[in-house]
Parts: sequence; structure tokens; C-alpha cells
Amino acid sequence: MAMTPHPDDLRLDALEPDDLDGHTIDELADYLDDGMQPADPTIDDSPACQNALAAIIRLRQSSMGSLDAAAAEEPPADESWIGGVLANISLEARAGRDVPLIPEAPTERPVMTEGAIRSLIRSAGDVVPGVVIARCSLDGDVTTLGAPVRVLVELAVRTGAPIHAAAEQVREAVATVLAEQTDLVVDAVDVHVRDVLPALPADADHEEDRA
Repeated sequence: MAMTPHPDDLRLDALEPDDLDGHTIDELADYLDDGMQPADPTIDDSPACQNALAAIIRLRQSSMGSLDAAAAEEPPADESWIGGVLANISLEARAGRDVPLIPEAPTERPVMTEGAIRSLIRSAGDVVPGVVIARCSLDGDVTTLGAPVRVLVELAVRTGAPIHAAAEQVREAVATVLAEQTDLVVDAVDVHVRDVLPALPADADHEEDRA
């Protein structure tokens, strides 16, 4: 089943380099392809770029086997969808708003960036078998400590994976990582299954299990 681009998806060529500290998602993909050599401090020292690189790696590990399996049937649609996911990764990797943490001393003002939290959400969901995270977002006043926040995760599930079980695993994984590593008051984690991807070939499936 081909994936239909979400209305909010952006074309890669419409992304602003400022989203990734002066780099584009294509440049980061090329940097990975080159083994991240020679080292580029403007990428290596950029939290936004590092979040995006990690997400690209997980996306490649999780989805490319499925895309290869479906290539003979509908490559344009699949490639378009991957482009949309990469666009979302770029936007989510931006620092965004400062999200306060509970201080341990009166003089402290600890914060996490919104981009770092979105990266946590994506990484938690990406490890669920049979799932590819398409996008994630935070809804609420994340700049106010104690304000309720809703988390939205949109994903695709591979053919053969139990949809309800996969969605529940993603919900639990995201709720757990946010409880352990942030001080957000999470009112709900909404998981929407938007599309279905072809199943991985058997050999690619084994590779993913070892990843």
C-alpha cells in the first residue's frame, strides 16, 4: 500500500538551512554516506544535526528493506514518502522552544530544547518492531513547568505487524522515555497509524533485529 503524503509534509527543497545550523538534510545524508569523513565540526558540534543524523540512520535501518521489496511496484510513491519523513526529521531537529526542567537549586534554570525532546520521542518509537515514525510533535505550553502537554506521534506499520499492539508499544515507549528523561506533564500520548509499508524481506528483517 503506497503512503499518502500528509498535508503538512514539506518538500526537501523547501527547507531552510537555518533548521539545521546552516546544513540541509541532503548534506547530512551525504555526510553519512561518506562515513562522516573528513570530520565537519559544524555538523559534529550541532545538536540539531546530530538529532537529524540519528533519525536518518534509524529511518534507513528501519525502512529501506521495505522500500527495496516494494520498488518494483510503486517506487515514486515510496520515495516521496521517505522524502516527507526526512523533511519532518529536519524540522523536528530544530532547537525550538526551551523546555524547563525541575531545578535542583534555586539559582538553576535547567532546560531541554524542544528538538531534543522530539528526538527522544522519535528514538523511542523507532525501536518498536514493524514501525516507522513519520512525524511527532508537542501540543501545549512546553515553556511552562507543570503545564499539561499532549504528544502526537504519526507512524506507519509494516504489513503483518499487529497494528493495535504496535501503536500501544509506541505509546508506552514514548510515555516512558518522557517520564524518565524530562519533567513534562504528559496529559496524553496520541498515536495515529497513518499508513502501511510492505513487509521486510526475511534477510532484512533479521538484520533489523540485530541492529
